[in-house]
Amino acid sequence: MNLPLETPRLILRDFIESDWLAVHQYASDREVVRYLNFGPNSEEDTRDFLQREISLQREEPRQHFALAVTLKAQKELIGISRISIQDAANKTGSIGYCFTKQFWGQGYATEAVKAIVSFGFQELDLHRIFATCHPKNIASTRVMQKIGMQQEGYLREHHWIKGEWRDSWLYAILEHEWRSLDFRRCWKD
Repeated sequence: MNLPLETPRLILRDFIESDWLAVHQYASDREVVRYLNFGPNSEEDTRDFLQREISLQREEPRQHFALAVTLKAQKELIGISRISIQDAANKTGSIGYCFTKQFWGQGYATEAVKAIVSFGFQELDLHRIFATCHPKNIASTRVMQKIGMQQEGYLREHHWIKGEWRDSWLYAILEHEWRSLDFRRCWKD
């Protein structure tokens, strides 16, 4: 696999143990995780998460790629972008992402997700990549739309998260749709 991934402003690389404090910055922030299925994390939660992600890096064949998103110039960890193979026989994967609040609204999520989707189609040979998000998570919806994902449906009460049933929007992009996009031209969207 061709890791790390590089974009004009970012490097997406495997997590290492020393990332825990930067991960904890976003994973413990109540506002950042309000729509997600985890958090706010305790320090122990974050350390456990990081250990799981590092152990999954050694899987053969590797099915899960949770990558630390770092600013290229400063080498500062600002979030996570992940892709997981959900159904190898049907070449289907899922993506997710989360960023430290101070880096919201600057196009970093879109840039990182474009890279992870490209990795899924080019390196993992996927046919379909999907993502879900909370209906009120407008910023996440915009990221998915900017990278060419299409809204496929509305999943009603399909996740039990933080003591309640949650609905989700379902978005996906197919390999031939992705090929028709020119991500080199639109990195700054």
